[in-house]
Amino acid sequence: MAQVLEFKLPDLGEGLTEAEIVRWLVEVGDVVAIDQPVVEVETAKAMVEVPCPYGGVVTARFGEEGTELPVGAPLLTVAVGAPEGASGPAASPASSSSPSSSGKGSGSGAESSGGSGNVLVGYGTGAPAARRRRIRPDRLDRAVAEAPVSGAPVVEAQVVEAPVAEVLVAEGPVSDGPVPVVSPLVRRLARQHGIDLRRLAGSGPDGLILRADVDRAIRTAEETAAATARAAQAPARSRAKPSTPSAPVAAAPNGVAAAGAERIPLRGVRGAVADKLSRSRTEIPDATCWVDADATELMAVRAAMNAATGPSAGPKVSVLALLARICTAALARFPELNATVDTEAREIVRLPGVHLGFAAQTERGLVVPVVRDAHTRNAESIGAEIARLTELARTGKLSPAQLTGGTFTLNNYGVFGVDGSTPIINHPEAAMLGVGRIMPKPWVHQGELAVRQVVQLSLTFDHRVCDGGTAGGFLRYVADCVEQPAVLLRTL
Repeated sequence: MAQVLEFKLPDLGEGLTEAEIVRWLVEVGDVVAIDQPVVEVETAKAMVEVPCPYGGVVTARFGEEGTELPVGAPLLTVAVGAPEGASGPAASPASSSSPSSSGKGSGSGAESSGGSGNVLVGYGTGAPAARRRRIRPDRLDRAVAEAPVSGAPVVEAQVVEAPVAEVLVAEGPVSDGPVPVVSPLVRRLARQHGIDLRRLAGSGPDGLILRADVDRAIRTAEETAAATARAAQAPARSRAKPSTPSAPVAAAPNGVAAAGAERIPLRGVRGAVADKLSRSRTEIPDATCWVDADATELMAVRAAMNAATGPSAGPKVSVLALLARICTAALARFPELNATVDTEAREIVRLPGVHLGFAAQTERGLVVPVVRDAHTRNAESIGAEIARLTELARTGKLSPAQLTGGTFTLNNYGVFGVDGSTPIINHPEAAMLGVGRIMPKPWVHQGELAVRQVVQLSLTFDHRVCDGGTAGGFLRYVADCVEQPAVLLRTL
């Protein structure tokens, strides 16, 4: 016997609890294969194509493009075929006429159509088996043809369906008997909002009341109540201010004009950044120190590396890669900064490896990809990984695993043409090195005034993990490596 299976938004991992629908890859009525991507969603960390673990006909989609859904909310429903025990169309009437055989068939179908069991790399569709319900064979065609209304299970999301101009009201006398409702959840929703189900005409099969019917009734009731309230308040306002002609629009709090103000939801990447930075400012007592450094020698070393030919030639090395290698060498000398604070246990946790994050500005906002095991890599390897992750960031294809787990962050805000900054620590890390633009400036070199390539370095650190002496020593070592790259030879 055919079944309509519900596919819910899977747990995308890394503590993510919601995702925004960016683009549907299938339409209602399309035939999908097992593990075929059906929707593209955007989490706070990456853009992900979500594969469906069922194969069959799409009977309903939940949520329009731009809708934000929580993990566990239904994405779509799929009508899967009859179990292997059925031998064809002739077998359907026989199986439907026998309750016992029907029960066995549905049980077999549940076993055989449980999905692929595959998981998304880094996330996991391997959640518990999707909730399913049985439909009669004579309703399968109607479930597919009339989707998403018929055959749609109860969900905590809005069903994508043709708009209805008004609430369907039952004609004739109101019945005192039980009202056919698609599930107890819809019945409870109606009860919470004071909706009389006996006065609704269901849009489902045989007048079945669906979630969409109750939602429309709730919206209509709210609009009616709001209109009544506005009508009642209008005379009161006119009596309170009879001589006032047309007063200017009052200013909203914080001095922002209420009229024409634009409200932008804090969600997706912007929302995740806001939450993380707010938490960092709230929990971490940070401090910042900075120093100017002569980067002339570092730039000369980079030019020599990239100009090498023959057997010593290799991929181009970026300034960011060299600075990242300097950071790993500095963290080896000052491991106090490669740490985090366990606030519940009141302990400083020093981490054994360096997973170096680097700030990258993309069209979707600020992201921090992480170079894993940076302490085991040389400048060339770090540079190649930074280039790879940067390209993924620009195309929005970074996975949550590539955006989390950092232990120290390098922030090159010099690309924006600024000299200095006091960056906010990437919680729960303990420090961040900021790098300004490298530009020619007058500098005293070997006792004489000269034009040198100068850069400003800043270190923001968690004062709980170390004192100013440690932070100053770290920053001074970084500056020494920038000014005299030969210092790094001791750690190679």
